[in-house]
Amino acid sequence: MYPGDADTIGRDVVAVVMTGSGRTVTWGQLDERSNRLAQFWFAQGLRPGDHVALFVENVPEFFEVCWAAERSGLYFTAVNSHLTAPEVAYIVDNCQARSLVVSAGKRALAAEALANREHGDHSRVATRLAIGGAGDGFAEYEGALAASSPEQLADETAGHSMLYSSGTTGRPKGVWRTLTGKHPREDVPVSLSIKGGYGGFPGMHYLSPAPLYHASPLAFTLNTHRVGGTVYAMERFDAQEALACIERFSITHSQWVPTMFSRMLKLPDDVRSRYDLSSHRVAIHAAAPCPVPVKKAIIDWWGPIVYEYYAGTEGSGSTAIASEEWLLHPGTVGRAAVGAVHIVDDEGNEMPAGEPGAIFFEGPTATSYHYFGDEEKTAGSRNANGWSTLGDVGYLDAEGYLFLTDRKAYMIITGGANVYPQETENVLTMHPKVADVAVFGVPDEDLGEVVKAVVQPMPGIEPSPELAAELIAYCKAQLSTIKCPRTVDFEAELPRLPTGKLYKRLLRDRYWPAKA
Repeated sequence: MYPGDADTIGRDVVAVVMTGSGRTVTWGQLDERSNRLAQFWFAQGLRPGDHVALFVENVPEFFEVCWAAERSGLYFTAVNSHLTAPEVAYIVDNCQARSLVVSAGKRALAAEALANREHGDHSRVATRLAIGGAGDGFAEYEGALAASSPEQLADETAGHSMLYSSGTTGRPKGVWRTLTGKHPREDVPVSLSIKGGYGGFPGMHYLSPAPLYHASPLAFTLNTHRVGGTVYAMERFDAQEALACIERFSITHSQWVPTMFSRMLKLPDDVRSRYDLSSHRVAIHAAAPCPVPVKKAIIDWWGPIVYEYYAGTEGSGSTAIASEEWLLHPGTVGRAAVGAVHIVDDEGNEMPAGEPGAIFFEGPTATSYHYFGDEEKTAGSRNANGWSTLGDVGYLDAEGYLFLTDRKAYMIITGGANVYPQETENVLTMHPKVADVAVFGVPDEDLGEVVKAVVQPMPGIEPSPELAAELIAYCKAQLSTIKCPRTVDFEAELPRLPTGKLYKRLLRDRYWPAKA
């Protein structure tokens, strides 16, 4: 299904609910408004294969912009709404957007980005629309829609997202793949996964608590529509409000990142038990490794409805696992679901079971993507066998279950030994006084690098040398000394995106001035 099937679904049936404001979009409205924008772009000369971009917060118009591109055969880039003007300028130029749609709250920053000559002249962005009112060189979005036809394009063909990596280790990369040429109502891998793997059904209620610009929320919300379900999108994540949403909207399916689990688990017991979660059938999580104690606790609380997958925006391959199987293999992200998994060393040799190395995918989708306009980076993600990597490190056990170790870029080499920060972070995040934590290596004259932790304390907890010593001792009680922080610094808030991704580089660079 897609918005063009609104007559079949019911034009008055709700397709989108914004959980904070209560704004709703019916299937009829989504159909008409995405048609009008598609017709507007067509009148501006955009044709299948052209690129558009949107720079907005979680607003209901997000869905009509994406569906307009999906119905027009256009590539669409959802720009991270937390980026600075130079970062936005780079992405809008790099993706070759011919149209940019922004929200009123992002309009001034977008205008600054388009005036930034350092990252292109942006002259190709001929069509500039602002939701919520014209200004700063942007025309009024509503006016453009009102002046356009509500009829479908004569020849609808499927578009595709072209999303960018978060850029935590250098310039973000646009993930490009060839358009399929299919009709936009046809199923795609994610909609098939929702139906087959997660029991999706017409009328399902899907809660999306994360920013919609991120790959997983974008894919799962649009493909909930393909299944015929209703999307409930939170404007921003709040732990207690997320539980309230499950009860208030009889949520059947949802998707989370581990940080969200951790914050819900740290709510007071009387708050956690206040909400009726009985409608909740499937809770999916991905995007970052989940500490074993956190996942065990969420399964104990919610029941065996928790499903995990490991994949990337590149779509090169994936693993998956359900609760019951995970409890037998705690810590794993599952076995291969799409393609085959290989663990290799720096020379490309496959590693035996239990030995960590670079994770590579082999299979029909392993090389189906390119990093847009950068064949050097594309080639760097592949090896001589035609396998591809996301840059993660892990190992396979004897049964083929994959365990993530960390990003290769964050590995600490201390006194010649390899330490992966994720293991230390997983321990410290369970301390009751820790709200968030980042672990990385810092320079040391004797050992080359030593382990450093930067901690965001829980509300009401004051940083102190005594707290630092307590955290180091807590870590040493569970891990070998070499994996534990030598020192602990404190920050009021770590630079973590709402997607759950931590900008660890921003912290690490403070301690490596020569590399910053």
